[in-house]
Amino acid sequence: MDALTRRRLLMLGPLAIAAGAGGAGAALLLRMHEGRYDPHALPSMLVGKKLPAFSLPGQPPSPGFSAADVTAQGRPGVVNFFASWCVPCVEEAPTLAALKSAGVALWGIAYKDKPDATTRFLDRFGDPYVRVARDEQGTVGIDFGLYGVPESYLVDASGIVRWRWAGGLSADIVRDDLLPKIRALA
Repeated sequence: MDALTRRRLLMLGPLAIAAGAGGAGAALLLRMHEGRYDPHALPSMLVGKKLPAFSLPGQPPSPGFSAADVTAQGRPGVVNFFASWCVPCVEEAPTLAALKSAGVALWGIAYKDKPDATTRFLDRFGDPYVRVARDEQGTVGIDFGLYGVPESYLVDASGIVRWRWAGGLSADIVRDDLLPKIRALA
């Protein structure tokens, strides 16, 4: 192979990479257009498995809770990771309040947050939780496979995780996805 041919092949390399990236982008746009792309549908290692064993200290005045407390209620519940520094957590606060009003048991875990900041957050945006626990080091979040906050997990009465949502819950997500799953488990 002569020098000119090698140079031409080297120049085609970036073009091939750009064409591949363009093709991937076009496929993503097509999936979005067809409604087959959900950026929140991140895989979860927990769905279909037992809730990880944990016991966390409380956020005063809550006594905290454990995995056993979540399952002891004998009905489906939602474990919600949140933090005072999280903007989507503020945005989902009215939706969580509506879930509480609808009788859904919400268990809150303040993720990598300071107790005084969590107290201010709950005072300002409402406390929809049965109990609030603190995961200041983030170790329970690791056990859950947490991508970030907010993140919510639907747990059935026997302690099996049935659904996970990465990101803030909205009225549409609750109406179209979460509440039908809760009704099916009840």
